[in-house]
Amino acid sequence: MDASRRLAAARFAFAFAFAFALVTGDTPLDVPSPQDVPSPQDAPSPQDAPSPLPRVHVTRADIDDAAQRIAAHVRETPVLRMEPGAFGVDGALYLKLESLQHTGSFKVRGAFNRMLSAEVPSSGVIAASGGNHGVAVAYAALRLGHRAEIFVPVTASPVKVERLRRYGAHVTQIGDRYADALAASQLRAAETGALEVHAFDQPEVVAGQGTVGREFDAQAPGLDTVLVAVGGGGLIAGIASWYGDAASVVSVEPERAPTLSAALSAGKPLKVSVSGVAVDALGASQAGDIAFDVARRHVRHAILIPDDAILAAQRALWEELRFAAEPSGATALAALMSGAYPRRSGERIGVVVCGGNADLRALA
Repeated sequence: MDASRRLAAARFAFAFAFAFALVTGDTPLDVPSPQDVPSPQDAPSPQDAPSPLPRVHVTRADIDDAAQRIAAHVRETPVLRMEPGAFGVDGALYLKLESLQHTGSFKVRGAFNRMLSAEVPSSGVIAASGGNHGVAVAYAALRLGHRAEIFVPVTASPVKVERLRRYGAHVTQIGDRYADALAASQLRAAETGALEVHAFDQPEVVAGQGTVGREFDAQAPGLDTVLVAVGGGGLIAGIASWYGDAASVVSVEPERAPTLSAALSAGKPLKVSVSGVAVDALGASQAGDIAFDVARRHVRHAILIPDDAILAAQRALWEELRFAAEPSGATALAALMSGAYPRRSGERIGVVVCGGNADLRALA
């Protein structure tokens, strides 16, 4: 049984219990309430924490293979070298504009790699999403001729739901959170046999997202530091798997959605409450197992950013470059602009602008 199937089997057990509870109001398993989940401050140290799930390696070779596999379907997005002083940052600053990717985010890379790495059944593909991932899966499925079924929470943006339908996806809205949609999608996949395309926690998805790092490394060689926004962690897991120890990879999360920071503090992924301006794209309530394993080995710093700093960076991208980034796409830059990440003299910094699906009314 391959790594994806082992992870999927473990998740299905939880998904069945969760969906059962949503429908009946009963809980067939002992599931802790939010009050029972320790805060990062109360969490055990990594030395005391239980062992995580078996490690799933994503290597440079996997990312090279993914790049070849998806080359005909994705854009090589540009890198901008900024003038000294841009965004208040002196020294070398490079922006990787992944927001110019098909569907407006990096997510299509992982979606294509997952579908092209597996035999897709006649029942097609299935995914859960708060927004960008679902759109990417629907787009990739349309391009490859597969049926797509996307589960989203009822709180999902009507604009993104309509976009899913324009790409031909069957859309099911259920629950108030991404976790609700995920549980329902996993139950449905078990019924139909459709291929699951997880938003961030499958090796093929992570390897696909890792092609962002591969491109960035070729376009801006010799970076000292790469700042990456984090939701569930698929992007940073892929980028850190590419760079390894060759560059310092830094995670940047909204203060109100600290999934990876909480996992690193606790020594294991755990559920946290998420909200805030970037929650539609960075709204996973728990970091992925792959992301956690990669982060504890290769991510040097984990930074939390307030919403006002994220919005200031979003506004700055628009005012200085006339570039429309969504809040998640501006989150990594916010770490620099706010001083939360203090740049060292002579440091060559790369920033991934990961999403461009902005509400243009907010930038008017």
